[in-house]
Amino acid sequence: MTKKIAVINDLSGFGRCSLTAAISVISAMGVQPCPLPTAILSAQTGYDNYYCDSYTDKMPLIRAEWEKMGVAFDGIYTGFLADERQVNQIYMFLESFLKEHTFLLVDPVLGDDGKPHSLFTPRLLEKMKELCFRADIITPNLTELCLLTGADYEELSQIGTPFLLMEVVAELGRSLFQERLHQVLVTGIRYTDEDGVDQMGNLFLSEKDQKLIPFPYIGGSYSGTGDLFASCIAAGIARGDTPETAAELAGEFISLAIADSIKEQVPRNDGVNYEKYLSMLAPS
Repeated sequence: MTKKIAVINDLSGFGRCSLTAAISVISAMGVQPCPLPTAILSAQTGYDNYYCDSYTDKMPLIRAEWEKMGVAFDGIYTGFLADERQVNQIYMFLESFLKEHTFLLVDPVLGDDGKPHSLFTPRLLEKMKELCFRADIITPNLTELCLLTGADYEELSQIGTPFLLMEVVAELGRSLFQERLHQVLVTGIRYTDEDGVDQMGNLFLSEKDQKLIPFPYIGGSYSGTGDLFASCIAAGIARGDTPETAAELAGEFISLAIADSIKEQVPRNDGVNYEKYLSMLAPS
């Protein structure tokens, strides 16, 4: 039977991110995505102008209908939240659908490149941190890890020794471990290796393991790559892959998409040309 993931995220008309990215990636990996929109946006928040229609008041209506249907999910994956009230809506969703066999992946969408996104508030950060503790695994980028732990992004980004940088990131990630949360996958860690090659690393942390999954840094910073990555992890877990294996596949997939986008000079806010590489995600 096809595995199912409830995907709680926004739908943006432009930007190749959020539900647009999640639905295509999760489907390509042989898993059924069941979207629950948190907001409808004309374009993702990195654009100079956008319209955002929050679905806070509509989320419980969708949840109630799904309850009537008696549906069940193998996983629940949360992404962009329009405001802190939506965390409470997610808690009610978890009460209905987070069962013993169901995993919860939280992608704490709070910011990037050292800056919070335009809808960020201190209250949203507080509520997002609480939600992370309820998760089985979270996928923050380095900016989001700093926001969740109170670390200084600029100080962290100036650490020149890769080994020391990874140890500091690992310590920050493990400081979040409590309740259900005992797996953290930190994405987008830029560093220079001992051979002088620029790398983009993803660091997987659990109570017993620590694994750096590096890829050559190609350049460019694009909308939606975090969504693509988290979607690969969620679908991978649902179909039986380990988080490490899913992260390796996600890294290869996104690296190809970024390289293609740089070649085609795609604007940052438009997201990456990932569509032509979806076939590599198909289950073997």
